[in-house]
Amino acid sequence: MKIDNIIFDRVEEFKFMGTNLTNQNSIAEEIKSRLKSGIVYYLSVQNLLSSRFLSKNLKIKMNRIIILPVVWSGCESTSLTLREEGSLGCLKTEC
Repeated sequence: MKIDNIIFDRVEEFKFMGTNLTNQNSIAEEIKSRLKSGIVYYLSVQNLLSSRFLSKNLKIKMNRIIILPVVWSGCESTSLTLREEGSLGCLKTEC
Protein backbone atom coordinates (compact mmCIF):
# COMPACT_ATOMS: atom_id res chain seq x y z
CA MET A 1 0.00 0.00 0.00
CA LYS A 2 1.27 3.47 -0.79
CA ILE A 3 0.10 6.64 0.98
CA ASP A 4 1.73 10.04 0.31
CA ASN A 5 4.80 8.40 -1.28
CA ILE A 6 5.22 6.13 1.77
CA ILE A 7 5.13 2.41 1.03
CA PHE A 8 3.65 0.12 3.68
CA ASP A 9 4.54 -3.57 3.45
CA ARG A 10 1.97 -6.27 4.11
CA VAL A 11 2.96 -8.36 7.14
CA GLU A 12 1.69 -11.62 8.60
CA GLU A 13 1.78 -10.34 12.18
CA PHE A 14 2.88 -7.35 14.22
CA LYS A 15 2.81 -6.06 17.78
CA PHE A 16 0.46 -3.15 18.53
CA MET A 17 0.25 -1.64 22.02
CA GLY A 18 1.74 -4.80 23.52
CA THR A 19 -0.62 -7.19 21.70
CA ASN A 20 0.39 -9.53 18.87
CA LEU A 21 -1.96 -9.09 15.91
CA THR A 22 -2.12 -11.42 12.89
CA ASN A 23 -3.66 -11.08 9.46
CA GLN A 24 -5.72 -14.22 10.23
CA ASN A 25 -7.14 -12.60 13.39
CA SER A 26 -5.73 -15.51 15.40
CA ILE A 27 -5.29 -15.01 19.12
CA ALA A 28 -3.39 -18.29 19.66
CA GLU A 29 0.08 -16.71 19.54
CA GLU A 30 -1.04 -13.91 21.85
CA ILE A 31 -2.34 -16.44 24.38
CA LYS A 32 1.01 -18.30 24.25
CA SER A 33 2.83 -15.01 24.82
CA ARG A 34 0.62 -14.10 27.80
CA LEU A 35 1.06 -17.54 29.37
CA LYS A 36 4.86 -17.30 28.96
CA SER A 37 4.81 -13.91 30.70
CA GLY A 38 2.70 -15.38 33.51
CA ILE A 39 5.21 -18.20 33.96
CA VAL A 40 8.08 -15.69 34.17
CA TYR A 41 6.27 -13.73 36.88
CA TYR A 42 5.34 -16.95 38.71
CA LEU A 43 8.96 -18.08 38.72
CA SER A 44 10.03 -14.69 40.07
CA VAL A 45 7.83 -15.13 43.17
CA GLN A 46 7.96 -18.93 43.42
CA ASN A 47 10.04 -18.81 46.63
CA LEU A 48 7.37 -16.67 48.29
CA LEU A 49 4.50 -18.84 47.04
CA SER A 50 6.15 -22.00 48.35
CA SER A 51 7.05 -20.49 51.72
CA ARG A 52 5.61 -22.15 54.82
CA PHE A 53 5.65 -18.80 56.59
CA LEU A 54 2.94 -17.23 54.40
CA SER A 55 -0.71 -18.13 54.72
CA LYS A 56 -2.64 -19.73 51.89
CA ASN A 57 -4.88 -16.65 51.66
CA LEU A 58 -1.87 -14.36 51.25
CA LYS A 59 -0.46 -16.62 48.53
CA ILE A 60 -3.80 -16.51 46.67
CA LYS A 61 -3.84 -12.71 46.92
CA MET A 62 -0.29 -12.54 45.59
CA ASN A 63 -1.29 -14.73 42.64
CA ARG A 64 -4.27 -12.48 41.87
CA ILE A 65 -2.24 -9.27 42.21
CA ILE A 66 1.06 -10.25 40.56
CA ILE A 67 0.58 -13.12 38.11
CA LEU A 68 -3.00 -13.12 36.80
CA PRO A 69 -3.01 -9.47 35.63
CA VAL A 70 -0.03 -10.26 33.38
CA VAL A 71 -1.85 -13.22 31.85
CA TRP A 72 -5.17 -11.39 31.52
CA SER A 73 -3.64 -8.15 30.26
CA GLY A 74 -5.69 -6.89 27.35
CA CYS A 75 -8.31 -9.62 27.45
CA GLU A 76 -11.01 -7.04 28.20
CA SER A 77 -10.50 -5.62 24.71
CA THR A 78 -10.14 -8.94 22.88
CA SER A 79 -12.89 -11.25 21.68
CA LEU A 80 -12.12 -14.67 23.11
CA THR A 81 -13.83 -17.99 22.48
CA LEU A 82 -14.69 -20.19 25.46
CA ARG A 83 -11.71 -22.41 24.59
CA GLU A 84 -9.37 -19.40 24.56
CA GLU A 85 -10.78 -18.15 27.87
CA GLY A 86 -10.18 -21.59 29.34
CA SER A 87 -6.57 -21.68 28.17
CA LEU A 88 -5.97 -18.34 29.90
CA GLY A 89 -7.64 -19.60 33.07
CA CYS A 90 -10.01 -16.71 32.63
CA LEU A 91 -13.52 -16.42 34.04
CA LYS A 92 -15.97 -14.30 32.08
CA THR A 93 -16.61 -12.00 35.02
CA GLU A 94 -12.88 -11.35 35.43
CA CYS A 95 -12.06 -10.55 31.78
